[in-house]
Amino acid sequence: ARELLSEKDVPAIIIGDAPGKGKKDEMDEQGLGYIIVMSDPMIGAKREWLDPTEMAIFNADILKVLAETGALRLVQQTIDGVIAQAEAGEEIELPKLIITAEKAAEAGRFANPYAKAKAIAAYEMAGAVANLDMKGCFMTKGFENFIPLVAAAHEIASCAAKLAQEAREIEKSNDTVLRTPHMKEGNPGCKTELISKPE
Repeated sequence: ARELLSEKDVPAIIIGDAPGKGKKDEMDEQGLGYIIVMSDPMIGAKREWLDPTEMAIFNADILKVLAETGALRLVQQTIDGVIAQAEAGEEIELPKLIITAEKAAEAGRFANPYAKAKAIAAYEMAGAVANLDMKGCFMTKGFENFIPLVAAAHEIASCAAKLAQEAREIEKSNDTVLRTPHMKEGNPGCKTELISKPE
């Protein structure tokens, strides 16, 4: 897909997970932009864990981490920036972004330092899920050996989601949750106070 995109004269952005970091030099050479979300782990891709209920729970936990730590907001802001350049007729500068825990939390604009610390911890925990799932799925033989590893990774995902939720609850208690909806015209708005209108 990257080769096909690089042959076209169309700006393209690849959004990927941690393994994509190793391909960033190739993407640079191909003229592609990229957003690498370091803590977006795959589910334990063994048949025992591809139960629809388990998949929904795992994906919900990871989406909660990515949303509540600021990672998804950073993806939104980055893509909005490219769209704004295109709409203004400017030369498009494709992103070269690797989303770390610190960058995610910065985009989350946490007002409370404890909330920010919890968000960073949750994002890092999701990265640990990826490492453990990789070990369980591809480096460990025998179901009696890999099932406990994959189960442990899913437990970490659950704990990471709870920690990310705690960060948001701190911000809610201070009425400082950042929200960046798209306005009627398509531009991003911004608000932190719950009972207020985005500007």
